[in-house]
Amino acid sequence: MSSRSLFLLLLGLPLLPARAQTPADTARAVALPEATVTGYGQRLPLRRTAAAVGVLEARTIQQFNPAALTQAVNTLPGVRLEERATASYRLSIRGSTLRSPFGVRNVKVYYNGIPFTEAGGSTPLNLLDPAFIGRLEVLKGPAGSVYGAGTGGVALFGTPEVVAGTSRVAAGATVGSYGLRRSTITAETGSATSSVRAQYAHQELDGYRQQSALQRDAFALDVRTVTSPKATLSAHLLYTDISYQLPGGLTRAQFEADPQQARPGTATVLGQVAQRAFYASRTGLLGLTHEYRFTERLQLETTGYGSGTAVRTASLTDYERNTGLGLGGRTALRYRTALGGRTLRLQGGAEAQVGFANGRSYQNQAGTPGTLRYDDEITTSTGFAFVQADYELPARLLLTVASSYNRLRYGIARVSSSLPAPAPASYDISRSFRPVLSPRVALLRELGAGLSVYGSVSLGFSPPTTDEVRTSDGRLNEDLQAERGTSYELGARGNFFNNRLRYELNLFDLELRETIVSSTTDQGVVVFRNTGSTHQRGLEAALSGWVWQQRRVTSVTYRDSTKRMPPQEDTGLRAWASYAYNDFRFGSYASGGQDLGGNRLTGTTPHTLSAGLDFSERHGFYFSPNLGHQARVVLTDANTETAPGYWVFGARGGWRRTFSGRLDTNLYAGLDNATDRRYSLGNDLNAFGGRYFQPAPGRAWYAGAQLGWRF
Repeated sequence: MSSRSLFLLLLGLPLLPARAQTPADTARAVALPEATVTGYGQRLPLRRTAAAVGVLEARTIQQFNPAALTQAVNTLPGVRLEERATASYRLSIRGSTLRSPFGVRNVKVYYNGIPFTEAGGSTPLNLLDPAFIGRLEVLKGPAGSVYGAGTGGVALFGTPEVVAGTSRVAAGATVGSYGLRRSTITAETGSATSSVRAQYAHQELDGYRQQSALQRDAFALDVRTVTSPKATLSAHLLYTDISYQLPGGLTRAQFEADPQQARPGTATVLGQVAQRAFYASRTGLLGLTHEYRFTERLQLETTGYGSGTAVRTASLTDYERNTGLGLGGRTALRYRTALGGRTLRLQGGAEAQVGFANGRSYQNQAGTPGTLRYDDEITTSTGFAFVQADYELPARLLLTVASSYNRLRYGIARVSSSLPAPAPASYDISRSFRPVLSPRVALLRELGAGLSVYGSVSLGFSPPTTDEVRTSDGRLNEDLQAERGTSYELGARGNFFNNRLRYELNLFDLELRETIVSSTTDQGVVVFRNTGSTHQRGLEAALSGWVWQQRRVTSVTYRDSTKRMPPQEDTGLRAWASYAYNDFRFGSYASGGQDLGGNRLTGTTPHTLSAGLDFSERHGFYFSPNLGHQARVVLTDANTETAPGYWVFGARGGWRRTFSGRLDTNLYAGLDNATDRRYSLGNDLNAFGGRYFQPAPGRAWYAGAQLGWRF
């Protein structure tokens, strides 16, 4: 299968007939394939998309450690994926870390088009095994025109698609430092009208720090079938059973003395090891998507899903047992016509989610539940309607006008409580946020085939999540208000040397009001409050291209004996780099009698850089060195404490080969943090007692093999 064929299939585009080629190795210079994005509901080339969109392909993911997505995602400028503990992810887009001390908030996430962010606003990103991800699109900044409320951005995860006309089974195993043991099994088959892909992944890790072991079992099933000449039905099942220990934050002195230790105890509070702090969940998600093409111009896509989860979390003082159910759906009607002799694309639709959770908190007695502290029932309903128009104007201009109408309501009923006064023994409250319009206007101009420039203005609305309103110590913050923001953006994309070298540059200014910030109490409880405003301005740049390139062509016999375009594999040396400059500062912000206006935004850094090389040659050997840099991070709103910046280096190399057109072989090994740099990733912000630091692993190696058989 050719790299071009795989690329088109991953994007869901039809394969076009290829000119005849001989089954021999040939070398010639070729252009990079042009990316197509699904963001904002239109399948348009990236150069025709008037927004900052980061695209992560499977090829980039495969250049890094297969046990985590962190390094691959961080190659996107303006995007940071961090691990506070093993598999405890925190995703930040343009400074949204401020209100995400743990988990993923203020970033809307979709999985194969299914709303993956819960109705309450949180996203369990740790459910996704890296092997399940074939593609990621990140829409930066407010994207309320199509995806509803939010000021951080949108992440669209997609699983790999099955190549039509093939069947394949594969198995892989990886071992590495700190007790890494990982295995995957994949089975897939595809035809012109249907496909099935099933994948299982198991991962264990003893962990770099004390109290940081992990075990995860995940299963994904993707089915797609053409039910009629006009209709397609897809089903996606995801089930994950995950548990990992929580080592806790360290003070600067503890971090410098021994970064591998867990948070120790004090005279009044037991430590993480003694309390056996951990997180465990079992979650299932089932989604169905139906696409119906009334005509070539009119299409309807409808998605429905259901989810269920059971979560147990043991922290220093409390032991939580939460169960939750979620239901939701999304529909979008798309129409293409002509107005004044020029193309007009219209779309409109709606999305709705309902969630119910029962949250019970007990006293934590060394990792087991003790006396019941409180029992809450939480209901959340959220939804929005959206419209968008894309109009091709003269002079190669593209105008986009869109808006969404968003609503959110939650209710919290305390069934019982043993908390001391003044906490009430029971209550039943509800709150509805005022409906908000989130418009977006963008204009793009193509200046020839090698350059496009755009500008956009968008408004965002981000209400607090239920975890922010109801904290783990049993308190409620009914005064917490929704964030509102306005984003201004200018960008340019282009290429040189017949599309062999690409670049992208974005300038943005996000002005937030009622910004939500967090702090941590002496019991490790994270609480939230609104500030006056923040100014989040920055620059993002990306560059990639071939220094030297060949295309290898080999012939393959398929099971149906139909002659198809032979697979092609690009080889050579490719270089890439991404950089982000962030000038994120508080506006009006008074705290504790101090004026913090002008201070850097807590949890953010002014500079990030990611770069690397991707070398491969026609015999199957490949090597991908990489580096990452992050400048110092401010840890308090007052900017009195910082985490030092760092540089990290790593590499992955190996040998992959296909024998007899059927047996796929991939042997690989890699090294992360090659210089054994000591640094903290996923810092705790405004932490009580100065426990800011969550040490990242030291030097770590891994090695593995993957074998696949094509039928």
